[in-house]
Amino acid sequence: MIPIHNRSVIYKVFIPSYISKVKVQLVNCSTSSKSSNGGCPVVVKLRARAPPVHDSTSMDCREESVCELHTPLAVWEQWYYILVERFFTNSSIFFRIGVQVTDCSKPSVSKDSPSASSLNMPQSFGTAMGFSLSETLPASHLPSFSNTATLINTPGGNISYMAHTPDTHKCWPIRPTLRNELDTFSVHFYVFFGPNISIPPDRTAVFAINLLPVLDSGGVLNMELKLNTSSLKGENTTIFGCLNHRMPMSQNDDTSPQCESESDSGFLLTVNTTSNITKLRIPYPQTGTWYLSLRSLCATKHGFEPCSNVTAEVYLRSYLTPCINDCGMYGQCKLLRTNNYLYAACECKAGWAGWGCTDNSGAYSYGFQLLSTLLLCLSNLMFVPPVAIAIRSHYLLEAAVYIFTMFFSTFYHACDQPGIVVFCIMEYDVLQFCDFLGSLMSVWVTVIAMARLKSIIKQVLYLLGAMSLSMALQLDRHGLWNLLGPSLFALGIMAVAWTVRTVRRRRCYPPTWKRWVFFLLPGALIATSAVALYAFVETQENYFYIHSIWHMLIAGSVGFLLPPPAKAETKVTPLKHRRSCGYQLCVNEHEEMGLVDPNIISINSICTS
Repeated sequence: MIPIHNRSVIYKVFIPSYISKVKVQLVNCSTSSKSSNGGCPVVVKLRARAPPVHDSTSMDCREESVCELHTPLAVWEQWYYILVERFFTNSSIFFRIGVQVTDCSKPSVSKDSPSASSLNMPQSFGTAMGFSLSETLPASHLPSFSNTATLINTPGGNISYMAHTPDTHKCWPIRPTLRNELDTFSVHFYVFFGPNISIPPDRTAVFAINLLPVLDSGGVLNMELKLNTSSLKGENTTIFGCLNHRMPMSQNDDTSPQCESESDSGFLLTVNTTSNITKLRIPYPQTGTWYLSLRSLCATKHGFEPCSNVTAEVYLRSYLTPCINDCGMYGQCKLLRTNNYLYAACECKAGWAGWGCTDNSGAYSYGFQLLSTLLLCLSNLMFVPPVAIAIRSHYLLEAAVYIFTMFFSTFYHACDQPGIVVFCIMEYDVLQFCDFLGSLMSVWVTVIAMARLKSIIKQVLYLLGAMSLSMALQLDRHGLWNLLGPSLFALGIMAVAWTVRTVRRRRCYPPTWKRWVFFLLPGALIATSAVALYAFVETQENYFYIHSIWHMLIAGSVGFLLPPPAKAETKVTPLKHRRSCGYQLCVNEHEEMGLVDPNIISINSICTS
């Protein structure tokens, strides 16, 4: 009943799987003032998943003695909400309401059949398939309605839910698929007696694909249909496919196929004689069961009609992949994890975008790709002057490190380029490791050489630096501290060495202002600018020219900072000088880091012969 002070009442019923039709029937309507043998002053609305709104499926019952509202495409495993709303009358309204469903899970339904769903318990009426509707407390308007409560059997109306004998022309057999897991997000689904399947002219062929939770939600669901045109026998036949989640959408009597209803929508695929191949890709599909419904219809002057004697043959391929087409040549497929969710995604390069890196609206041209590759590779030629300076100054180990860096940086960037301007002489990972190691070792050996340490100490530091940097790069190659940490540590060693030498000599080291002004300060400024560009300015968009500038600045700073060659110490022996009387002034200490100025040469010892 609808009491006089309320405007509407809401009921809900759970619809299980394999239901082809849901029908709501309202009968025996009367009011508190008089009995009604005609219509009922109410409107009935029906909606899945949520209470009905103004544009939901509805039926005006004022002119109907038996008011029936049905939906031909039932949403499976969902609650259906039924709203009975009164027109303006000054009396309570009593009625009898029931829900009938068409069960297609079996050829027929008997009274001894088990319950289709336990969610509609505990009350049943009339048949073994009957269940009670859950009813909300009466509400004056929507959506502000009270919490639901189970309605048992109240005076004024019995609410029943019972199964209806299925119509074999509107039910379909659902064929399952076999699952073959190959790798993470790589699954193939095989149809029994497939992959070529026959579609009869008089009914729909339905296939079920089950996607497992977590394991299948992070990839791409691919569906491919290919029509065998030789099986059509010259008929103008079109195969319509509907891919829907949780329920099949296609019906046998459809003459204008569509893959959407009031409460659900799907994906439409079509193949015919002119276009016999179609593909569908769904990134990150919902888990659960997906249903592919295939129906063959023949085109006529009045539209599409069921075909008479044409059994179409279609090649069906369904599979799950991590990325679309492996991201193509302009992307890389990567497995990512976010908050315990594992999924695959394409990392696009060269300005390409999209799910499969197929959107070229912002892509780089071939000329730009070639220019960026040449910039990144040829900028390493700036290491040629530091190599020449190091060889001339007898810093052979340092020169070998610079050559190593120049070689691997050039070929790493030639292999690292996006697009088609790519050249790799060995595996990408090896080139990347050698490039990063050479860059860090170049900074390390340069600063250690500036410290002017003893030969044995310098060799030990070189070896320890190479091993420590290799370990750090294995931990994190792109970490900023992989560059700053060794650089700061080497600068600390150099500062200690210079401080000790300054204290011993009681004068600033290096001793000449020319060395500071023309070499050390410009080199330090260039190196600081290079580190600042690398750490704070370089982005993915400006990588090509900023990183090329980084190459040139680092190589240029090495040419300024590398110390001059050490002068051999002069040794005086009696055999080299004739015996004579008198005194001889000798200078037996060389200035390692400075240019010798005759005005500041000190007398360090007096040699007698």
